[in-house]
Amino acid sequence: MDLLIQLFSGLRWQDIVDILLNSYILFRLYVLFRGTNVIRMIMAIAMLWMLERLAVSMGLIVTSWAMQGIIAAAALIVIIVFRNEIASVLQTRNFKSFFWGIPQRQIQTPVDIIVESVYELARRKLGALIVLPLKKGIESVVQSGIPWQGKLSREMLLSIFWHGTPVHDGATIIQGDRIVEVAAILPLSKRGDLPSYFGTRHRAAVGLAEKTDALVIVVSEERGHVTVFKDESAVTISDNIELARVLREHAGEADAPAGLTSHTIELGAVALICLACITGIWFSFARGLETLVTLEVPVEFMNRDPKMEIFAASASSVRLQLSGSGTLIKSVRPDQVKVKLNLANAVAGRNQVPIARDSIALPPGIQLKQVDPQALEVTLDLPVEKTLPVQPDWTGKLDAGLILEDVRMVPDTVKVVGGSLMLENIQTIYTEKIPLDGIATGGTATVSVVLQPSSLKLEDGRANRVDVIYKVRKRPDAAF
Repeated sequence: MDLLIQLFSGLRWQDIVDILLNSYILFRLYVLFRGTNVIRMIMAIAMLWMLERLAVSMGLIVTSWAMQGIIAAAALIVIIVFRNEIASVLQTRNFKSFFWGIPQRQIQTPVDIIVESVYELARRKLGALIVLPLKKGIESVVQSGIPWQGKLSREMLLSIFWHGTPVHDGATIIQGDRIVEVAAILPLSKRGDLPSYFGTRHRAAVGLAEKTDALVIVVSEERGHVTVFKDESAVTISDNIELARVLREHAGEADAPAGLTSHTIELGAVALICLACITGIWFSFARGLETLVTLEVPVEFMNRDPKMEIFAASASSVRLQLSGSGTLIKSVRPDQVKVKLNLANAVAGRNQVPIARDSIALPPGIQLKQVDPQALEVTLDLPVEKTLPVQPDWTGKLDAGLILEDVRMVPDTVKVVGGSLMLENIQTIYTEKIPLDGIATGGTATVSVVLQPSSLKLEDGRANRVDVIYKVRKRPDAAF
């Protein structure tokens, strides 16, 4: 749970837009290419990519390299082999359906026209081979077809299969209400259990039905019988009513309400899968390109009692180790990272203030890895004034024949400002070190006052200098 909170807490609004936009693009690709071989190849490439990322995480260098090559080759193969499917999707969609329209599961096919045409062909004993694809693409198994793109009609079908026309021997492919291809060559079945009266058209229909989910209608030229092939079954149609029922079941019209429900469930599930995939890819890239940086950030103290002042702190800045993508880390400005410690509960004296995560302000997308130090010692106190005597701090020794007779300080006292607890135990202020070596006669030395601890201050406007006036005389016994 903590890991999930850490991952999602660094999301910027730009990252959310990035994930949603690419999820929608992936969803649109599925909607546009649904039911074709292109979408299956894209799903296969996606599986290969996930395996490649798994190999990278496991440190399998050669496997990762090989998978990258396979993915690149597969992407090229999709563009070359399925260029016709891709072109048909890009060319036949209008602006609305291309970007946000949701097409129905099956384009409605005029079943009555097909039924009437098939039985007219059977009555005239005109051999025919009609293909109605469903979801799986048939482009990879159908060869040498002639693009037609004509509107489906009884007259059109009769003219295509009429004796003597150049295209009457091949298969005619119908999608929706249009004849998209004629004179297509279908793969022949190699099954040995087919009836002996099955001719080339029947074997071609069985071959296509075995490899795709298309429905194939065959009209026998010799006997005038109508046979429908789907999957591994072959059904001899007795009348036009039965043929209409089979065609409607194939097109999904017989259970339209149930089909609509499953259609909605399918698209909803795909949308969630697309969102999950893109989110996983985003986190994979975001964590994989993680960069670490260490910044020295000054500390700001907030909400202290206005009657008290900060007289000491164990540190004025902290070191933060931050992580994020290289681009975000490079764009971080010093003023975007702040450390603010709340002193609302601090009391007079020493306070141990922890540096919590909520005390640190970071730009979106940047994660905190480490803080050093993790707490600061802050001394607060009520500021007071105290007058203290000044004493010289002598060092060294006078010549053996001399005596320090008199010492006078000007001024002899100073007014010091500091914390009440601190000044309570201080009775004297000393000057800086005054060496006695080399002093032979009396004189005046101007020296600085040493304020210990450093948080002590002289009252406003007071110079930090005093005069030490001293007298030196010879020892009485020095002449003997």
